[in-house]
Amino acid sequence: MSLAEFALIDRIRARTTARADVVLGIGDDAALLQQPRAGEQLVVTVDTLNSGVHFPAETPAYDVGWKTLAVNLSDLAAMGARPAWCTLALSLPDADADWIEAFADGFFALADEHDIVLIGGDTTRGPLSLSVTAMGQVAPGQALRRDRAQVGDDIWVSGSLGDAAGALRLWQQNRLKVAVATLLGDDETLRQRLLRPTPRVTLGLRLRAYAHAAVDISDGLLADLGHIAAHSEVRAEVDADALPISPALRALLGRDGARDCALRGGDDYELCFTVAPSQREGIEALSASLGLPLTRIGRIVEGRGVHCADAEATDGGYEHFAARR
Repeated sequence: MSLAEFALIDRIRARTTARADVVLGIGDDAALLQQPRAGEQLVVTVDTLNSGVHFPAETPAYDVGWKTLAVNLSDLAAMGARPAWCTLALSLPDADADWIEAFADGFFALADEHDIVLIGGDTTRGPLSLSVTAMGQVAPGQALRRDRAQVGDDIWVSGSLGDAAGALRLWQQNRLKVAVATLLGDDETLRQRLLRPTPRVTLGLRLRAYAHAAVDISDGLLADLGHIAAHSEVRAEVDADALPISPALRALLGRDGARDCALRGGDDYELCFTVAPSQREGIEALSASLGLPLTRIGRIVEGRGVHCADAEATDGGYEHFAARR
């Protein structure tokens, strides 16, 4: 390891916070952790983001840091897990101190918000690539899973759908600069949704009392809801007219473009979940208490697959930057 890499690690270590269950964190060959709290299970997820594939190369470092952690926290949220620890592996073209500082600002702003502590990782020289392994905890039998949807369940989603995909579409059309804030309200709304998704951690924790099945929307509603349908061996019917679409997306892409982004676009990192109809009032009360829109968009019936009157699900998921500019 070069002196530059040691300095990089020191910069990151200086930003970490302490947790009582971390005996030894960054700086040794491995971390030492206390076992999960008595009676709880360990939840582990990993995601890798590559420049030019999962985010435009010109994305500001702060936003890269934020999103690198956000996508993992979203996975923990979809499982109903409480975040605890994470590791970070960085591949960097060079040890740019300013870039690392800005990246760390974004990463740790979100880490501190959700009380997840960085306990170790790795650095190497190469194309910009970032990989996080995140760990959380959940009591036995309380984890939200993809294979527990029941016939008769309502299908719900959080927030609004398609905003991140809409921002990507505008960027590909040279109508939006992701690296520069804009005074145009609708454009900025979509830009922020692409660069700084909000992992629905608190919602995931609260859904343990209501939901039968859940998944986060990273590859698009139809593709991700398809995972619930396949694992639960049921059919998901979606009402396209019920989709929560933001006024900003509709204004910039029109009805059809906005609906396509909501159905097929990825990177929203909202939660999609199924709940018994008897719990509708509970979900509406949860929405009010969190100040977060929760929208009923369909139902689970007998059969297989995902059906929407306007669009059938496809085998492939969202391909992020497959259509590069």
